[in-house]
Amino acid sequence: MAYDAVKMKDWQISEAAEENMPTPDEWREKLGLQKDEMLPYGRIAKLDFLKIIDRLKGKKDGKYIEVTAITPTPLGEGKSTTSCGLMEGLGKRGINVGGALRQPSGGPTMNIKGTAAGGGNALLIPMTEYSLGLTGDINDIMNAHNLAMVALTARMQHERNYDDEQLQRLTRMRRLNVDPTRVEFGWIMDFCAQSLRNIVIGLGGRQDGFTMQSKFGIAVGSELMAMLSIVTDLADMRKRMDEITLAYDKKGKPVTTGDLEVGGAMTAWMRNTINPTLMCTAEYNPCLVHAGPFANIAVGQSSIIADRIGLKMFDYHITESGFAADIGFEKFWNVKCRFSGLKPHVSVLTTTVRALKMHGGGPKVVAGIPLPAEYTKENIGLIEKGLANMLHLIGVIRKSGINPVVCINAFHTDTKAEWDVVKKAAEAAGARCAVSTHWADGGDGALELADAVMDAANETNDFKFLYPNEMKLRQRVEKIAKEVYGADGVSWNATATEKAKAFEADPKYNEFATMMVKTHLSLTHDPTLKGVPRGWTLPIRDVLIYSGAKFLCPCAGDITLMPGTSSDPALRRVDVDVKTGKVSGLF
Repeated sequence: MAYDAVKMKDWQISEAAEENMPTPDEWREKLGLQKDEMLPYGRIAKLDFLKIIDRLKGKKDGKYIEVTAITPTPLGEGKSTTSCGLMEGLGKRGINVGGALRQPSGGPTMNIKGTAAGGGNALLIPMTEYSLGLTGDINDIMNAHNLAMVALTARMQHERNYDDEQLQRLTRMRRLNVDPTRVEFGWIMDFCAQSLRNIVIGLGGRQDGFTMQSKFGIAVGSELMAMLSIVTDLADMRKRMDEITLAYDKKGKPVTTGDLEVGGAMTAWMRNTINPTLMCTAEYNPCLVHAGPFANIAVGQSSIIADRIGLKMFDYHITESGFAADIGFEKFWNVKCRFSGLKPHVSVLTTTVRALKMHGGGPKVVAGIPLPAEYTKENIGLIEKGLANMLHLIGVIRKSGINPVVCINAFHTDTKAEWDVVKKAAEAAGARCAVSTHWADGGDGALELADAVMDAANETNDFKFLYPNEMKLRQRVEKIAKEVYGADGVSWNATATEKAKAFEADPKYNEFATMMVKTHLSLTHDPTLKGVPRGWTLPIRDVLIYSGAKFLCPCAGDITLMPGTSSDPALRRVDVDVKTGKVSGLF
C-alpha cells in the first residue's frame, strides 16, 4: 500500500512500513541465501560477499542500471528516491530486482540535505538504522583513518624529542624527517563542522604532541571510504592500506602508512566494512548499502562489491551515482566501470521541473528557505529555457554508448503541460522519457519508468570509455572538460602544472584514475553559472593524490572536505520518544 506522502513525514512512513519488514531469516529464504552468507545485525544483516560471489560465480549477471541526474538545485533532485521508486516499479512488474545505494553521512543527516534514504513511498527502510550509523562502517573508517594520524603525529613528536640512536632503540625504525608544512592527511569526523577545517594541534609541552597546523574533513571524504568503494576483497584493501600518502619528508619523498607500519592495524579496524548491509524499500525490494564516498572528491558511488553481488542475485540491479551526470555519471563511466569491468545497460537521468526552471533563469534556490512561487506554479517558459542542461547531459550519456532514460521525478505542484514539454524534448534528443510519481504512489507510480527502463535494457548498446588508459593526465582533463562539461579548454596554474608533469613522467601513475574535483551545482567550476554556459575555461589549481585508492584528483574551484552546518539544521528537529525509544524527525 502507498502511504499519504503529503501528510506523513518520511520517518513516519518508514515506521509504518517497518511493521511488515522481512526479518533476516525471511530475507535469507526469500533471496535463496545460505545460512552462513548472512551476518545479522538486529533487524538488518550484512552479507558475506565472498561466499555469495563464489557460490554464484557461474550465474549470468543481470541487467545493470545506473541512476544519475541533471545539474541539481541545492535541494537535490531525488536520485535516491528515483532509485527506490524504480526498484518498486520493477517489483510491481514481477521482476527480480534489487539495488545498491551509498551509506549516508551524519553530516547531511543532521544538516539540510537529510539522510539520502529516498522519500515518500520510495524510501529505504529501516530509516533510523540507515540514518544513524547502520552497521558501523563509517565509525570503523573514522577509527582507521584517525589511527593513521595518531601514528604520524606521535612519530613526529618522537623524532623531535630523540636523537638518532635513541630513536632507533625506541622505535626500531629509521628517521622519517616529516616536513610539518607538507602533511597531506588530516583528521575526520562524520559531522559538518566548519570550525574544524583549519586547526592547530600539539599545544602545551614537549610531551603534548607536535605543534603544527592541521585540519578535519568529513568522514565520507576520507581516502579510506574511497578505497572501500573500489576494492575487490580484503586482500586488495590490505595492500592499498600500506600505500596511502600521509605527508612528505623534507626532501619531497612521500611518507606512507607503510612507512609507519600502521596499515595492518587500520585494516583490522575496517575488516567488517568489506561486507554490504542488506536493507529494503518501503515495498520490501532488497537493496544493498555499501560505501558512501564524496562525489566531488572521490568516485561517489556505491561499491563495486555491492554491484557484483547484486548483478548475481537480481535480474535487474539498480545502482546510484552521486551528484549530477557531469560528475557522478562521468566517474561511473570512466572510473568505476573501468575498475570493475562491468558493462551497464541503461542510465536513468533524474530530472525535475524545479531544476529545469532554475536553469531557465528562475529565482535562486536556497536550502532551508521556502521555494519562490515560480517553482510551484506552472511556467512553461522557464522550463523551455532550462531544457539545455538536460539535453546536454543526455548527450553525455549517449556519448558513452549507454542507453539513456529520462525520469521526470514528479512533484505534486507540477502540471501535465510542464511534463509534456520535458518529455517531448527528451524524446527528440534520443532518450526514452517517463513521468514517475513514485514519491506519492510508490511502485504503482513508477510503472511507466519501469517499462521504459526494461525496453532500453533489452536494446543493444555500444559501451565505450571516453579516453584510453594510456592518455596522459592533462589530456584526460582536457577531454573531460570539453566533452562532458562543455568548456572551451583548461588552464593550469603553476602548482597544478608542476604536479601534473611529475605524475605524467612516472609510469606508476599511468593506472591511477582521473577523479575530477569541482562543484556539483554547475557544469562549470562556478556554482552560480546555471544551464549550459558557453565560452569558458576550466581552471585547475591543484592535483591531489589518493595513492591508496589510486586516484589523481585535479581540483577546479574551491572545494572543502569539511562542509559547514547551516543556521537551521535538521538536528533541531530530531528527537527520541523516551518510552518507546523510537526516533522522530529524520528526513
